[in-house]
Amino acid sequence: MLDPLVPPARTETAPDERTEAARAEMVAGLESAGHLRPGPVRETFLAVRREVLMPQAYVRRSKPDETPPRWDLLDWGVPADREELLGLLYGGESVLIQHDGEPILGRVPGPRSGGSMTAMSSTVGMTVARLQHLELRPGQRVLDIGTGAGVTAAVACLIAGDAGVVTMDRDAHVTVAARERLAELGHRPTAVTGDGQNGWRPGAGYDRIFVSYAVTRVPESWPQQLAAGGLALASLATSSPSWPGLAVITKTAAGRTRARLEAVKLGHRAGHGWKQIFLSAPFRERIDAADGGSTRTTRTGPPSDEARGMWLALDHLHPGLVRNWAADHLVIGAPDCGSWATARPDDTGTWAVTVCGPRDIWAEIQDTAARWQAAGSPSSYQLHLEPDGTQWVSAGTGLTEWAWPLPAAPNPATTVPSQAPEPSLSPRETTP
Repeated sequence: MLDPLVPPARTETAPDERTEAARAEMVAGLESAGHLRPGPVRETFLAVRREVLMPQAYVRRSKPDETPPRWDLLDWGVPADREELLGLLYGGESVLIQHDGEPILGRVPGPRSGGSMTAMSSTVGMTVARLQHLELRPGQRVLDIGTGAGVTAAVACLIAGDAGVVTMDRDAHVTVAARERLAELGHRPTAVTGDGQNGWRPGAGYDRIFVSYAVTRVPESWPQQLAAGGLALASLATSSPSWPGLAVITKTAAGRTRARLEAVKLGHRAGHGWKQIFLSAPFRERIDAADGGSTRTTRTGPPSDEARGMWLALDHLHPGLVRNWAADHLVIGAPDCGSWATARPDDTGTWAVTVCGPRDIWAEIQDTAARWQAAGSPSSYQLHLEPDGTQWVSAGTGLTEWAWPLPAAPNPATTVPSQAPEPSLSPRETTP
């Protein structure tokens, strides 16, 4: 019987048929879902042994709204844990690897209660999509910001070569663990601890920068540290987790920075220093009960979920809204003021729209949809990064031009560390 206070003896994770089959099945699933295409990224995901990078991982045992939350730390060296851990590592969802900033090496497996998860490996579908977007090539210099479990660093090493890869994380425990586990796979990138907002100047200029957390605006260091012809990708978001954007930053051969903001389905969770809003269980219950709501019938329904450019604009122009993606109809709430709106279709082609609170969220949606259509229904916007630090977004030209500013950077003195959003309420990367 294992001593609950002593970490299990280190177990060599030699390749075996089951893990190789699980890895192949994960890749096949990514291909069938349209996330992964033939090429170097596909080949690296067939090669990267996730059980080496994540020999321990957390699984949530409590319900999403249960407090305090409860997790179990599973360990590859514990035979009883291996089947469930194999499913976590190769199931495609995000994998939780650190609780409350703890040291990652030498942990005792078993239950944890309270606190929050502070490091993770992102959902595989989103990760492969971003890596393919980067178009990594041998010999490139790559800055991987937000090391996590080291998956993206391993991919970058396999494609670009260890010598050109820098992976950095703000947590020294994450850096130490990733450095050791990447070495077990034969990779030795430069692994450093530091604030990703500052990039890593000793290695600039980078041909590629990959950022695995969301920001509210683009730090000046990232475009500055790009080489001519370079490309950087980062999730850009507001206080809401519901409608993420992807900042695509390039530098021309002449050294000029160009950027755009793409509306995307999935984004990384908030970076350190700011907290995203969510719909609490009591708030969702009030919405379900239509408590105090006013209902009207209309033939004008909400824009399609695929009209992501519109929803991204709504999030920026009317901030503070969160969508309940677990509902079978449109449900959006504003936690700060208690306003909410729902829209449910019927068999006759009409919609029952219910609104409640000081904000008319339905009117905000319709106004944004009209302005979005007038601007040409964009799915991508120009992202302007001015020399004085001003950042703003625009679409259209002339009388149809549509623009809004990005907020100033969060003040570290007044913000709090981010936590994972409620999993059933957001389309962003899934976090238990």
